[in-house]
Amino acid sequence: MPAGLIALALGGFGIGLTEFVITGLLPEVAADFGVSETTAGWLVTGYALAVVVGALGLTAATTRLPRKPVLVGLLVLFIVGNTLSALAPEYGVMMLGRVIAALCHGAFFGIGSVVASNMVAREKRASAVALMFTGLTASNVLGVPFGTFLGQALGWRATFWAIAAIGVVALVGVALLVPAVRQDTAPSLIRELGAFRSGQVWLSLGVTVLGYGGMFGAFTYIAYTLTAVSGFASAAVPWLLVVFGLGLFVGNWAGGRLAAKSIDRTLVVVLAALTVVLGLFAVVASNPVLTVITLVLMGAFGFATVPALQTRVMHYADHAPTLASGANIAAFNLGNAFGAWIGGLTIAAGLGYTSPIWAGAAITLAGLVLVTIAATVPRRSRAHRPATTATTGSIATAG
Repeated sequence: MPAGLIALALGGFGIGLTEFVITGLLPEVAADFGVSETTAGWLVTGYALAVVVGALGLTAATTRLPRKPVLVGLLVLFIVGNTLSALAPEYGVMMLGRVIAALCHGAFFGIGSVVASNMVAREKRASAVALMFTGLTASNVLGVPFGTFLGQALGWRATFWAIAAIGVVALVGVALLVPAVRQDTAPSLIRELGAFRSGQVWLSLGVTVLGYGGMFGAFTYIAYTLTAVSGFASAAVPWLLVVFGLGLFVGNWAGGRLAAKSIDRTLVVVLAALTVVLGLFAVVASNPVLTVITLVLMGAFGFATVPALQTRVMHYADHAPTLASGANIAAFNLGNAFGAWIGGLTIAAGLGYTSPIWAGAAITLAGLVLVTIAATVPRRSRAHRPATTATTGSIATAG
């Protein structure tokens, strides 16, 4: 595989780390800025909403531009945002840094996957895209726990300095190792927008918001749940996130294999299981042993949805999947923002630190209802059986 793929994967690792590491550091950040847990949670919500804007706006705005310079520019934006976060003297500046870093998220993965596929022979394209997305998976399995550990040991700002440094290395790698690949066809924004004429595309985006938002709503305030309810010490949180990350890895791998057989059946079964697991987690959160078990299951079933969610929207986007794929990345992050917002409301209402988990279960149940409806909507008469589609860390074929 070309060395440029490693540079793209490193960029994905840094971006994934930026998004998720804040959840393990919310208590430290909130204490430093003197804000409430709910206000600190807006650093998660604000990032996710900015990803939505960037995934749609920047992807559309740069459709006709050369891809390599766009990737370089996106990484510059990423570095600036994280540097500003590390230097932030107050909460508002921290939020601005988060927003700036988030703008590059969706566009980087959408454009980067196209670049990755064009760097290799046609028969190796799926593997090339999968390699790029391993950076995002690794950020959850390894980066977030150790980023949390670094932040607790040296201060949360040290974590953001480390992320900015990762961005610099990725920028140099992309500039030196990623070739200026010739585009196969002239992109057309009008053609890409045409994918949104499909009702199933919109249903798929809705399922992504709810199906992923439920899990993330529970996860956003997990540091508070683990310390205040389960009784773990703050120093144990990074190691518990390692356990959670292992669940993500297994779930993402298994979800890709299941989605290759049946996308809708996979989503129905996995979302039903996730709803049950979240409800169980809320009930047993005061028991440390059962908390660890349900934490692993939450990660596994939560990320088992990702391959099917990404593949479903690609399946119904016909021959203009780029913007639809970016829209689904936006939908993932809209779900993040929605889940974090609802979870924050429940805490602010005095319902306790298990209330975001209950809210997550309710949101996931809504996603289950929506995907059941989507699966029963009459399909278009023309069968769609696209080539293997790369997903977040997995490869699945629409079926």
